[in-house]
Amino acid sequence: MTLSTLTQSWIASANGHRDFPLQNLPMGIFSLNGSAPRSGVAIGEHIFDLEAGLAAGLFEGQAKVAVEATMGGVLNAFFALGRSARVALRERLLELLSEGSTLRGKIEAQGARLLPLAADCELQVPAKIGDYTDFYVGIEHAKNVGKLFRPDNPLLPNYKYVPIGYHGRASTIRASGADVRRPKGQTLPAGQTEPAFGPCARLDYELELGIWIGQGNEMGDPIPVSEAGDHIAGFCLLNDWSARDIQAWEYQPLGPFLSKSFITSISPWVVTAEALEPFRRAQPARPEGDPQPLAYLLDPQDQAKGALDIELEVLLLTESMREQNLPAHRLGLSNSLNMYWTAAQLVAHHSVNGCQLQSGDLFGSGTLSGPDRSQLGSLLEITEGGKLPVELASGEVRKFLEDGDEIILRARCIREGYASIGFGECRGKVIAAR
Repeated sequence: MTLSTLTQSWIASANGHRDFPLQNLPMGIFSLNGSAPRSGVAIGEHIFDLEAGLAAGLFEGQAKVAVEATMGGVLNAFFALGRSARVALRERLLELLSEGSTLRGKIEAQGARLLPLAADCELQVPAKIGDYTDFYVGIEHAKNVGKLFRPDNPLLPNYKYVPIGYHGRASTIRASGADVRRPKGQTLPAGQTEPAFGPCARLDYELELGIWIGQGNEMGDPIPVSEAGDHIAGFCLLNDWSARDIQAWEYQPLGPFLSKSFITSISPWVVTAEALEPFRRAQPARPEGDPQPLAYLLDPQDQAKGALDIELEVLLLTESMREQNLPAHRLGLSNSLNMYWTAAQLVAHHSVNGCQLQSGDLFGSGTLSGPDRSQLGSLLEITEGGKLPVELASGEVRKFLEDGDEIILRARCIREGYASIGFGECRGKVIAAR
């Protein structure tokens, strides 16, 4: 269900909220004053406590079943119920929270028990992540990185035929706000033939979209691309922190390992596929001469509306900037339309060999850089491998991240005639290596 008009909520802070108006209603897990993790929905400056709402008798039928599946501090069981449960819960929440709701008084009577302030709550990773796969579908990023190593042939021959991905580490995925400890590892210093061990010196971020799997599949049963979109529960922001010097030494022949597995940060709210419906777009046409996707990756409806128009922003805040009370420096402003493959194509490809996807699995899109210099999604690209430092208003320069630096990811969907929605922030501050 989508709201094409600018419907208001009786919760005043939701109206015109940058991220969480009535039209969004993202799902998440939170705790309050040390309580056990609970399920909730972001609405303006508040969180609607689903478990408290259930106890107050605000849900029945399929919506009640959906809320019951969110209990226990993870959303996996809710994801597994699929689209019908998400729609039923969304429709009931719209009835409860829209201006003129007949149940406003009953909800208000519960006070902060039902609607605590988000600022008083601690947000958690919303699901138990069994598996995490990071893709590489930002073609501009792939070209930019490829140019650093292969100036005359930046893209490898398979790139335009197969969605490239690798299996990442689920155990070190953390919600926004978790510190990013500088990793140690092997690197090959310039001009040397033997590796050295020590703290990473070329720490970087990567601006990505996270994709949450809803219903999975049985092992051996591929998910057709025409059905793959229904297997996506929602989206989040994802920062694929990268130790570039460790990566350069280890990535051949099998790709990233310790250079990526030390932490991955995500925004804690799951923006549902239904909330994003107004912001669907046709997948951008491939440049002339590019191959058509193979049949198992090609569905006309997915090509017609399988892309998403999400504005993606990266900001940098240093210790010196905090001391000088300077605003965060924008490093890049890109868009999810820079994905060479749709999210449905990623699901179809991941499962085509019979691989089992499970509720709560997480995909990373890969770095979503745009074609312009102002749209780059990593320092590796912005500085061209450290050759062109970024100059900051504080008088500092950055080739890569230093201790005390904080990276902030934001996202927003904007369309005329519709309320804009956002994802909340994905923050991570770099702290010194142990």
